[in-house]
Amino acid sequence: MMKYTGKLTIVLLVLALCALPLSGCAESAPSSAGSQPAELVQTVAASSEDSDDSWDPSDAVKITLNGTSATAEGTGVSVSGTTVTITQAGTYQVSGQLDDGQIVVDAGKDDLVRLVLNGASITCSHSAGIYAKQAGKTVLILAEGTQNAVTDGSEYLYPDGGDEPDAAIFAKDDLTITGQGQLAVTGNFHNGIGSKDNLIVTAGNLSVQAVNDGLRGRDSVSIVDGSFAIESGGDGIKSNNDEDTSKGWIRLDGGTYQITAGNDGIQAETSLTVTGGTYTIVAGGGSANAAVQGGDFGQNPGGMGGPSVRPEGDMRDDRGRTPPEFEGGPAGAQQPIPTAVTFSVTDTADGSNQSDSYKGIKSGTGMTISGGSFSIDAADDAVHTNGDLTVEDGNFTISTGDDGFHADGALAINGGSIRINTSYEGLEGATVEINGGDIRLTASDDGINAAGGSDGNTGRTDTFRTGSGNYIRITSGFVLVDASGDGLDSNGALYLDGGTVLINGPTSGGNSAIDYDGVCEITGGVLAAAGSADMAQSPSDSSTQSSLMVNFTQVQEAGTLVNLSDAQGNTLLTFAPSKSFQNIVISTPDLTQGASYQLSTGGSCDGEADGGYYGASAYSGGTKLSDITLSAAVTRVAQDGTAMTGSMGGGMMGGGRGQGGFPNGERPGRGAAPGDAAAPGR
Repeated sequence: MMKYTGKLTIVLLVLALCALPLSGCAESAPSSAGSQPAELVQTVAASSEDSDDSWDPSDAVKITLNGTSATAEGTGVSVSGTTVTITQAGTYQVSGQLDDGQIVVDAGKDDLVRLVLNGASITCSHSAGIYAKQAGKTVLILAEGTQNAVTDGSEYLYPDGGDEPDAAIFAKDDLTITGQGQLAVTGNFHNGIGSKDNLIVTAGNLSVQAVNDGLRGRDSVSIVDGSFAIESGGDGIKSNNDEDTSKGWIRLDGGTYQITAGNDGIQAETSLTVTGGTYTIVAGGGSANAAVQGGDFGQNPGGMGGPSVRPEGDMRDDRGRTPPEFEGGPAGAQQPIPTAVTFSVTDTADGSNQSDSYKGIKSGTGMTISGGSFSIDAADDAVHTNGDLTVEDGNFTISTGDDGFHADGALAINGGSIRINTSYEGLEGATVEINGGDIRLTASDDGINAAGGSDGNTGRTDTFRTGSGNYIRITSGFVLVDASGDGLDSNGALYLDGGTVLINGPTSGGNSAIDYDGVCEITGGVLAAAGSADMAQSPSDSSTQSSLMVNFTQVQEAGTLVNLSDAQGNTLLTFAPSKSFQNIVISTPDLTQGASYQLSTGGSCDGEADGGYYGASAYSGGTKLSDITLSAAVTRVAQDGTAMTGSMGGGMMGGGRGQGGFPNGERPGRGAAPGDAAAPGR
């Protein structure tokens, strides 16, 4: 008799990475992404029995399913009608078809039961097809080259009361799935595959359809490899222990996933770690099924660069929005998810409602992604955590009805390729740090937002971590933003220390390419930020790298080249914004205070643009507008080179919008802005 004596090894690594003190550091800006609040990270060390799919038919107890009956050859198993009960450790081979019956594992609490599905089809109309009631661990081995299926009924009978099992394959203890065969699971009652403890998958080809969750491990879900096709009315993959903070986590190290979920694609109650795998996820019907967004800001009646004074009788506010009493409904009210989502979802067997969450990948306390390929189409956030989110690497293609990446705590992107094709806001966190990677995003509101308040999709207010100050910091990488709202929007400070940042900002007068409430300090990198003029903000005079802000007399057409060359005609930068614009901010390491430069528009540029950016490629044929001498760290001029001395919309001269852009320093829908409040850590 085999005994299972080693429970799943769980290594808990506590990363006590303390952020640098912000109070008392009068001369220090916020540290980079290396300093983050302590996180509890779980790592599964799968034991040999989790990946061992070898078995010897001569040593296995043979169980044969015969439609309306079953037979067993060997000890440790009994048959009563169509119920097969395994009572001790061992390896059991199951083959054949059971029309309405059940495999029950009821062994010793430390026993290892290996159940080999060797061409088995099990249907149970009143309960789980496979029910591991007790064992140290149950391992399902999918025999190579075989097709296996487990199906339950839409109603369960609980002769002894209670609410278990609640999945077509259910284990009250640890459950492992491995092997090179195929398994099709249909959960007509609730979940497809479920474990009250740890669910581990190391191999196999799984197809799961469930009215609620596809795969659920209450304490944890750990997947090493495998192929997964999941269609679920609730969440695709879920760990839901909300009573123990060391549990409720998910770790995905590989595999190929095709997930269509009525709610979240992948959802962890605590932390979620992804190191590899290929993921195609549709959540909540996809971005096309998103709730209708709140009204866009900034539809100034004067148009881009137009007057900020509204005509008599115009009821719109300072950002061009009509009060709800004149629109026939509450502004930003949540719209119901369209009826295209046909899943009927309940979260528990007693019929209580499932949470209305439609996110691609979601975690409660923190998330780390260090690899993998992701195609996510979600009605709500594509990648979301209520804690800190760190992206080290990976390839992402995202369409979302709300945020591309959202963290209630710190959002740090250190590498990877990110394409956000559709979003309300592209990146959002209490703090946002970009230290590498290639990021290209399109947003109907703000492109990158630090602690932005109201959620335009749901009408709810996001909850961000407080106490450490809000900021956006970019140190490296390539960032291309197309935003209908603000391009970079920090409800705090904005730091540009390196990388290439290109912003195709708003065409409306109520937003700007860069928007901050503390300081905007540029110390390195390339910035080309184009947008409307009415509320445009320049970098702060405390910047150590020079920058130039230009306000054009007229709106420039999309695709118009803007060239800045030195006095000898050598190009420093050429940028062709993809949208119409009337203001542009340029900063490169080549700009020197006191030197003169030539500003031109139109013409042509050699080479190919990357996101409209030609760099220092040869430029010719343009119209020279002016010669400009950089008089300070930030030089603000009209297109003819004359200095701008006024403030348009409270933002043209830099500093927070709260100083003049809105009545009493308040930003509609965002609360009071701190205006010229000190930067975090100062």
